[in-house]
Amino acid sequence: MSSNSNDSSTPVAGSTSLFGVSLIAALAGFIFGFDTVVISGANLPIKELWNTSPLFHGFFIMSVALWGTVLGSLLGGIPTEIYGRKKVLIWIGILFSVSAVGSALAQDPYTFSFFRFIGGIGIGVSSVAAPTYISEISTPATRGRLGAMYQFNIVFGILIAFLSNYLLQGVGGANDWRWMLGIMVIPSLLYTLLVFGIPESPRWLIARAGNVSGARNILVKLGADNADAMIESIRENLDQEKKRGGAAGMFNRKYNTIIWLAFAIAFFNQWSGINFILYYAPEILERAGLASKDSLLNSIAIGGSNLVFTFVGLYLIDKLGRKQLLLIGSVGYIISLSLVAWAFYADAQPGLLLVFLLAFVASHAVGQGAVIWVFISEIFPNKIRALGQSFGASVHWVFAAIITWITPLFLDEKDGIFKNPWPIFAFFAFMMVLQLVWVVTKMPETKGISLEDLEKKFIKE
Repeated sequence: MSSNSNDSSTPVAGSTSLFGVSLIAALAGFIFGFDTVVISGANLPIKELWNTSPLFHGFFIMSVALWGTVLGSLLGGIPTEIYGRKKVLIWIGILFSVSAVGSALAQDPYTFSFFRFIGGIGIGVSSVAAPTYISEISTPATRGRLGAMYQFNIVFGILIAFLSNYLLQGVGGANDWRWMLGIMVIPSLLYTLLVFGIPESPRWLIARAGNVSGARNILVKLGADNADAMIESIRENLDQEKKRGGAAGMFNRKYNTIIWLAFAIAFFNQWSGINFILYYAPEILERAGLASKDSLLNSIAIGGSNLVFTFVGLYLIDKLGRKQLLLIGSVGYIISLSLVAWAFYADAQPGLLLVFLLAFVASHAVGQGAVIWVFISEIFPNKIRALGQSFGASVHWVFAAIITWITPLFLDEKDGIFKNPWPIFAFFAFMMVLQLVWVVTKMPETKGISLEDLEKKFIKE
């Protein structure tokens, strides 16, 4: 190895299998998922503790972390490009740890909001750095499965958060919610330590650091069949990008196609209502007629369904492809959301509504859940991949934050606009009809194509 590649570009012993390295990077998704959903268990206790209005509660308690993700995703591409993927992944773990401790110890809604915002920044940056890193160390044949591990870890974190909330209910009395939030420091610190053992992205080493020998060593240790050929392809791609004007002006006309693709998939992801349902699952189930303890328990069923069908998506993404999974997911969305709307409208049995919600979550896991982070990470050129991932992630988080902020206006039983929330789900079903039209008419297939060949396909001079 060259002398200038002995830190971020040098993997430690035992961490050099492609799967193992990808899994460690994808663990950022576990904390992402845990942090996203753990607030659902604290939602009602905090509302009672600080007696806040629906708008205040929606913004400062429930959606403030998502506004942090907006900032993190908007700015995350810059340090990811300048300092490298690995260093940024380490700092993500530190932000998660600080957020967990600060949120658990907060004595007022403003301090609570500040530390939740810090954690949100970590989530936003992780949605840029981790998928970018995994896509860059993967092969065309494994990129879908390895990239989707980030999503798998998100849903695994969601399940563990639902389970943790259920098990911690009653442990601290009125302070249960503090334990629910504070326990996240354990996986956060573990993740941070593990990231120290992974190598830097070889594509970043070549593009930004000019460290070809370090990149070659990493590719060999990660099992590349022909490291020299891969390096030559990367360098040729970079030379072509320089001739086209480099990365300057990501919103240059030549990038129009990929920018609109990234925007559309992120936009539709959130207008499915997935974050609305995950954030407010216990409250939605209570509105359906389940007792508080039962609603927390049945939230675990939602997390479990998400996990099981994410496995299905992982298995199929490199077999059927990204477009086919979104077609399947779109149809499932439309049917399940329509049935949820009907169940609320007709005051159906709570168990029936739970089945429809589980079908919705399964549709998301197989479709958008499995595809979004993989698709965004692979359609942008090497020179602007982190910035492109930042753009797609920020679109995702802006709409997630808006939806989560305004939800109490519609869901709150006492002060909400709707006494029955069925119109919310009917609207989400309509949005998924629009997604289906987009998938059929506009979305390309990307499976099995190298990142460099995808660039040639999408970039228009």
